[in-house]
Amino acid sequence: MEDEWICGRMGEDEPWTLGAVNPPVFENSLFTFGTAAELGAAIRDEDERYVYGRGTNPTVDVAQRKLAALERGERAKCFGSGMGAISATISSLVSAGDHVLVLGAVYGPTTQFLRYLEKYGVTHTHVDDLAGCDSAIRASTRLLYFESPSYMAYAIVDIAEVAAWARGRGLVTVMDNTWSTPLFQKPLTLGVDLVVHSLSKYVGGHSDLVGGVVVGPARLIRPLALTEYQLYGAAMSPHDAAKVIKGLRTLPVRMAAHQERGLAVAAFLEGHPAVRAVNHPGLPSHPGHATALRQMSGFSSLFSIELATDDRQQAALFLDKLRHFRIGVSWGGFESLVNAPALTIEESVRATMGIPVGLARLSIGLEPAATLVEDLDQALSALPGPPRPISG
Repeated sequence: MEDEWICGRMGEDEPWTLGAVNPPVFENSLFTFGTAAELGAAIRDEDERYVYGRGTNPTVDVAQRKLAALERGERAKCFGSGMGAISATISSLVSAGDHVLVLGAVYGPTTQFLRYLEKYGVTHTHVDDLAGCDSAIRASTRLLYFESPSYMAYAIVDIAEVAAWARGRGLVTVMDNTWSTPLFQKPLTLGVDLVVHSLSKYVGGHSDLVGGVVVGPARLIRPLALTEYQLYGAAMSPHDAAKVIKGLRTLPVRMAAHQERGLAVAAFLEGHPAVRAVNHPGLPSHPGHATALRQMSGFSSLFSIELATDDRQQAALFLDKLRHFRIGVSWGGFESLVNAPALTIEESVRATMGIPVGLARLSIGLEPAATLVEDLDQALSALPGPPRPISG
């Protein structure tokens, strides 16, 4: 089944939709049954049966089925946030005394959650590559967690190689695939066990919902759905599921536009004298570009640049001078956003994560690329060094 069909029509023509062009939003908190026996049977199979809103819901189920199909997974479970999906997934796989390997840079709150688990006897180690994994693995290691492209630096991991390494040592792999979306990268087909996403980003696409999902085999999703999903209470609301469904309908068209604009802006910045480096895996100059071409079918529009300055005030000035980029922490919507993490995170955390003072993250939206390039050029011209005129 083609991805475009999954995004637009899969699961939307079933009898219960009554021919509605948009799947109905089931607002009820519970479902009733004709007999006590029917209720008992439903509760025993609550990951697939509709019983109570903390379990699942027909509107949410449509979103889950679409996301599972896009990732080529058996099952998906939607949560009220990306961190809801991440924390429940990690919790479902580890117990007191277990150890987690974290490969490369990952989303900051994911690291915060792993630190939180330390009080329950779950430890973790951050490593940079598979050689580091070889050195850090323990008899108690159960899980390998990573992102590709990586958080903030957008380094590329050879997914198949990492998955094979972990599988050969009996580890479960979990990968955050939010950057690429299921359209541009399918980690499950490369050997990863579970994939997580923040649905608040490109999948939703309009900065109007908070949600997350985990996708993978039924043998791993079912126990998570019956235990952590129910106990953590981070259920996705049917209204947010309806927004996910609508976001998926335009995802293929939006991602093509994001890719085009993102690469155009990144290529301009790569030659700017006020920019030290551009971290975009879609550029041929990126160290992981060849690997990215093997495992990805496209590139999103989130990347970072390193300004040619190590001065916090200059980094702040760059943000303040931008007229069309809004300053904010999220990404993946229509609007272009900029963020400089070194200005908002603790110095010790910044140093641990290896984030340069002059690093700025850009989320290229769907505005005209020429307008964004002009805006970036005038803001960069306010920094030390000669301004670069726009050619043409």
